[in-house]
Amino acid sequence: MTANATRAGLGLALGLLTTGAYAGVWSGFTALAYTGYAHTPLYAEQQRGNFSAALQPEYRHRRENSKDEFTFIPFVRLDQQDRERSHGDIRELAWVKVDETYEWRVGVRKVFWGVTESQHLVDIINQTDLVENIDAEAKLGQPMVNFSAIRSWGTFDIFILPYFRERTFPGRDGRLRPELVVDTDQATYESSRGPRHVDYALRWSKSFSGVDIGVSRFYGTSRDPRLLLGSNGIGMPVLIPHYDLIHQTGLDVALTTGSWLWKLEAIHRSGPSAGYTASTTGLEYTFSNVLNSAMDLGLLAEYLYDERGDTATTPFQDDIFAGLRLAFNDAQSSELLLGAIQDRRSHARFFNVEASRRLGSLWKLSLQARAFAQIPVNDPFFGMRQDDYLQVELARYF
Repeated sequence: MTANATRAGLGLALGLLTTGAYAGVWSGFTALAYTGYAHTPLYAEQQRGNFSAALQPEYRHRRENSKDEFTFIPFVRLDQQDRERSHGDIRELAWVKVDETYEWRVGVRKVFWGVTESQHLVDIINQTDLVENIDAEAKLGQPMVNFSAIRSWGTFDIFILPYFRERTFPGRDGRLRPELVVDTDQATYESSRGPRHVDYALRWSKSFSGVDIGVSRFYGTSRDPRLLLGSNGIGMPVLIPHYDLIHQTGLDVALTTGSWLWKLEAIHRSGPSAGYTASTTGLEYTFSNVLNSAMDLGLLAEYLYDERGDTATTPFQDDIFAGLRLAFNDAQSSELLLGAIQDRRSHARFFNVEASRRLGSLWKLSLQARAFAQIPVNDPFFGMRQDDYLQVELARYF
């Protein structure tokens, strides 16, 4: 979102919050994180360690005797090293009206589609906030008008997306970046309207007999830019993001049978170049009350496929994911997730560890570790091959 749009959104939110009609409830969190890297950086501007702080307040209000709800969720990150990672965003600033057979949602919101663990191919409404995390789970708020019709045959959603959000990228001082810096100031678009091209999406979803299914259709500016070689104002080589117009059809299915959970996400995307199909399929089996305790242990396996092969813009075109999820089911909500992805042809490997535990009623300690191994020169992760890291975060909720 542009600086003017951000200021206008904040002004609107503050104006509403100062009126008596919107005396709602505040919550949220503030967090301090330290990231330590195992190896000397590849580039002179980078460091071995980094502190950052984040603040995300949340304001929610539902008027008495009304089904209308107002939500405001801003987000701010301050980073010690990377100026591009120091940023702010409006994650949500929306009015929602709920009825038995329909829902209206107008404003800036986050919408999630997907069922698999390793990646979310069908999740296309919101742009990725890549400076937050390379797992593409963090998303920027998306301006939208969303109407949902709720019927016995399922839920049908219509989305009108009047403004496009560009992807964030680490700067020259940041780690976990490509070899060449991405120059977001030179971003280009296939549409002559640039970020003001109006995008559209439709989705039908339904749950029945242990099956959750969603079918979606999107037309608009791709959230995944192509990175083209160019130069900056002083002649240094950089990568320039280019955003194509695309059509995407998506399918997501989750089938639960006893302790088994079967998952599928598949898309077909077409644009200025040849269309392609990609999918993620997998399963999860859960062992309950492990070792006569309250713990649940889930075993996960998925296959990641992209028919573009070596020309794909993603590192996951023919890869196997395996992992385990441990839920302690204790008063502290302790959780552990271990996972690894291996390319079947190059044998490149990506490892991930995530753990969290509440400390009392207001604090939460989180740990995240990632590592890369045998990354070939043509892999999108090649510039990060020295960026194995451990991150510890302490958050206080209010």
